[in-house]
Amino acid sequence: MLPGRFSLRVRPGQPSGLDSARGLGLGRAMDLTPLEERVAHLLRAVDDLSDTVARQEREIALLTRRVQMLMEREAEREAQGPGDVPIDRPPHY
Repeated sequence: MLPGRFSLRVRPGQPSGLDSARGLGLGRAMDLTPLEERVAHLLRAVDDLSDTVARQEREIALLTRRVQMLMEREAEREAQGPGDVPIDRPPHY
């Protein structure tokens, strides 16, 4: 036998792993319905979250483009100078 390997031989008088599992009640057919239901709910939740993340990614991309466009417009305005807007004191001074 190689180091790190386990022997699967059953010695006489020693219970096999299957017998031990049966003794614990694990050999009987297990009802997997609750587990299948949980997995189905988890898969739906993952799909819903994936859809939400995809939608948010599209929104973030759109908003990023809009902010970039606004920053470019403001940079153009600043480059043009003060413009024709007179800087007068408001009437309450």
